[in-house]
Amino acid sequence: MLRVRYPVIPAILVAALAALNWYCSSNTPVVDAEKIARERTTYAGLLDSARYVGMSTCAGCHPDVHATFQHTGMGLSFDAASRKKSSADFTGHPMVFDAYTNLGYHPYWQDSTLVFREFRMEKGETTYVRDEKVKYIVGSGQHTNSHIWESNGYLFQAPATFYTQKRKWDLPPGFEDGNNSRFNRIIGLECMTCHNGYPEFVAGSENKFTKVPNGIDCERCHGPGSIHVAEKSKGILIDTSRSIDYSIVNPSKLPIDLQFDVCQRCHIQGNAVLRPGKSFFDFRPGMRLSEVMDVYMPVYEGREHEHIMASHAERLKMSPCFKVTIARIEKDAAPGLKPYKNGLTCITCHNPHRSVKETGKEHFNASCRNCHTAAPQKLCSEKETIRLRKSNNCVGCHMPEQGTTDIPHVRVHDHRIAVHRTSKEYIKSVKRFVRIDCINNPRPEAASRAMAFVQYVEKFGMDKSLLDSALLGVDTVSAAGVRRNFRLLVHVAYLRNDFRGIGAYLKKVPDALSLVEQKSLDNYDAWTSYRVGEALQKTGNAGAAFDWFRQAYTLAPLYPEFANKYANALVASGKLSEAERLFRDITREHPEYAPGWSNHGYLLLSRDGNTRLAMQYIDKALQLDPDYEQALLNKAAVYLVQGNKQTAVRILHRVLDKNPSSAQAAAALQRMNATMR
Repeated sequence: MLRVRYPVIPAILVAALAALNWYCSSNTPVVDAEKIARERTTYAGLLDSARYVGMSTCAGCHPDVHATFQHTGMGLSFDAASRKKSSADFTGHPMVFDAYTNLGYHPYWQDSTLVFREFRMEKGETTYVRDEKVKYIVGSGQHTNSHIWESNGYLFQAPATFYTQKRKWDLPPGFEDGNNSRFNRIIGLECMTCHNGYPEFVAGSENKFTKVPNGIDCERCHGPGSIHVAEKSKGILIDTSRSIDYSIVNPSKLPIDLQFDVCQRCHIQGNAVLRPGKSFFDFRPGMRLSEVMDVYMPVYEGREHEHIMASHAERLKMSPCFKVTIARIEKDAAPGLKPYKNGLTCITCHNPHRSVKETGKEHFNASCRNCHTAAPQKLCSEKETIRLRKSNNCVGCHMPEQGTTDIPHVRVHDHRIAVHRTSKEYIKSVKRFVRIDCINNPRPEAASRAMAFVQYVEKFGMDKSLLDSALLGVDTVSAAGVRRNFRLLVHVAYLRNDFRGIGAYLKKVPDALSLVEQKSLDNYDAWTSYRVGEALQKTGNAGAAFDWFRQAYTLAPLYPEFANKYANALVASGKLSEAERLFRDITREHPEYAPGWSNHGYLLLSRDGNTRLAMQYIDKALQLDPDYEQALLNKAAVYLVQGNKQTAVRILHRVLDKNPSSAQAAAALQRMNATMR
């Protein structure tokens, strides 16, 4: 089983380094360090041989920095669920209710374990209960605590979040308005590699991890440190007041675009489109973020004040303060070790090693006064009474606290430093979608822009008309064009439910199966195979779908939906023993996956007539999801085999009450009514 691992320096070396108690800024080079500094022009962390050593290794020589960093938002970003880590309020029996699903959530402590209970009340009776233990808490507690539960190494978001500013429990962002994914939202690499240090990930899955760090660590901003540690242990020390130590990245010494990219890796969390062959593991400080991914955001007229939670870098770049200071430096100043020290960058105001809670408002206002040196009464046009009442707080007016468009119940400072219009002025304006922009790359490639439109529809639910933009300039007609763009064309057609269109592409490229054989961390070829299989099945070509479902499973065997589809294809082709083995594997590997239990039960019913075991497996599926339609249909089938038609009819009516458009339930009910006359 392929795993992505990051080896660490042996413990004996770590102990030796800690005992040395040296510092990288030593002015007494032991060897010809200046010669090394002159000859090296590339950061060691960008070399293929560089490895991550872990924060405890860094702490051996930088104990003071490590001690303060532990209390920052980044240092507190992720940890095991405990009463100490949790910022939530559990008094008063907290509850969250989702009216769309008629499901409630009750978070509570069971000794030292945090448990989320999902339940349903009907006519005053509890008709359904599911408990899951929370494994991790995400967030420093400054704005939120989100929660992750784990099953066999697979990580999922739990369906309740605590919003600390309002001291309120509610559904997590994206779970509202009928979109409650309950315990099934996958926590994959994109989520994990921003909210945490780099984990160990199991390839062939979407969300299985063998090791998860506790919080963002030093090397996320400074790069992998194995070469740095090895050089210092040999006495290769650099006078960092005179030279750049290329064995490790100091972001303050980077060119402005690379300095911003360190922060932008996580602080422009828009629509990230990976470059071909890249993963969310691949960015390292000192490189351009656009070498790994392009990040897109929609642009609207009439709502310039709106922003998402992690938009700090993007909004700062919109600020006149940023533009003016950077332009002045680039025009007039001679390059130095810290060429943008006197510009307005992220680290002008934020010390990444110290908590923002400890910094205080005056520090941020002092950053403003470094450039705006006139007396407040001459500098600010606001009325003196208002200025004095607000203690001449520049940040309060020019970086106002506002809600965000992606996360409810939170307020953050808008990092677009400007004279902001009032809320009343914005109400008069009309919000109009204009375009999508790539924030970190002014000239993204056409393929990247195409995928951005696709992901806006697939991940963010934007209008499917955007898919037309994805195909602008793409050859969708010739056999050569279809071959070249096969993955994109299948993806777009699948999102449009144009399954016959996918069939037409296959006719133009008869050997298309051989085009999508690549294993990757994003499983894109596996997903392409799955989409083709689905299209063939939905257009009545189940036989041809078999090979595509098998390929999806082969490329990503640990994603349960691919395994489930392949197992069903085995059933359809009469390979029942193979199918049963695979269903058994699915329920062992993914005991939380309801379709695996339901389909295994139905196989036992249809092949063996084993109503007892079939009912047991189907009920297991319904314990995981009481509204899972296929499991309810399968349960009705078990009752029919047992001769209990009355109960089967009642279940089918329940399905139709929940989903009046269920063709399977309507057809089954019609057949049963005909036989019961």
